[in-house]
Amino acid sequence: MGKTAWKRAGVSLVAVAVVAGVAGCQDGDEGKKKAADAPAKPQLQTQAAVTKVIQAAYEKTSAAKSAKVKMTMTMPAGLEGGGTMEMTGVQGWDPAAMDMTVKGSMLAAGDPDAPDQVRMIMLDGAMYMDLGTKLAAETDGKRWMKLDLKAAAGMSGDKDLQKSMTGGLENMNQDPAKQIALMLDSPNLKHVGPEKVDGVEAQHYKGSLTLEQMIATNKSLDVLSEQERKDLIANIKKSGITGYDTELWVNGDGYPVKMDIGMKTPQGAVSIVAHYSDYGAEAAVKAPPAKDTVDLFKMLKEMGEAGGEGGSGTGSQA
Repeated sequence: MGKTAWKRAGVSLVAVAVVAGVAGCQDGDEGKKKAADAPAKPQLQTQAAVTKVIQAAYEKTSAAKSAKVKMTMTMPAGLEGGGTMEMTGVQGWDPAAMDMTVKGSMLAAGDPDAPDQVRMIMLDGAMYMDLGTKLAAETDGKRWMKLDLKAAAGMSGDKDLQKSMTGGLENMNQDPAKQIALMLDSPNLKHVGPEKVDGVEAQHYKGSLTLEQMIATNKSLDVLSEQERKDLIANIKKSGITGYDTELWVNGDGYPVKMDIGMKTPQGAVSIVAHYSDYGAEAAVKAPPAKDTVDLFKMLKEMGEAGGEGGSGTGSQA
């Protein structure tokens, strides 16, 4: 795998993470089908009852600290890194941790040598990807690629990009409790009705947030100055995004079983659909042994230095 491929792998991961960090929610085809199957005139909950249910779901989810999850991300082809990605595994929060198997077209990012699936671990501010025997053959037996968030942020030299990358990667593992908390800020939160999700009876809720509200509740953007925040909002609006919808399905025990997350762009819809189960399941996430790990950004830096010294060496391949 050459330097260009290594860069592509890193950029693909960052792109997915940033989408996870900024996305709101919208209707999907599955949601429309479920709505069609629901009773024509369901008994809807009052506004006070809706708020009470969402608040309780937030508290229960926050206390659970972990769950099993199956998440599908979709980006339109018109956006860089466009495609699909499916993540299945366990997610923990407080502290944040993740151990998932990832597959999909977004993973390859145009690299014919990319593996069909990758095991991905997030722990202590770092992301690890198991790229299998192909990587091991080029790195003295080391099959795990490490992406250190601080190193990734500092490598570009662009302060805005640094903040975006770091915040996006942190949000990639944003726990469902935080997503539920966003719904409580929605001025038009409502009960859609009963629906069955993954064979479980659930209640469907929906709300919306403006772009400004979404930015205000995104804690990873607290590092921005007031002017930087205004610039960010202006730039996102230029892209055609003005607000977000959010949907949640809550089971009879008060836990979310599904979240439909996405946003509309001029290039098409960005979507993140997550299915949750087994709340409180142990999230025993461990980092790979150091002897089996290669640091992506450290290696790229070394390649760049070697290329600079050699004139037309690997540094010119990017």
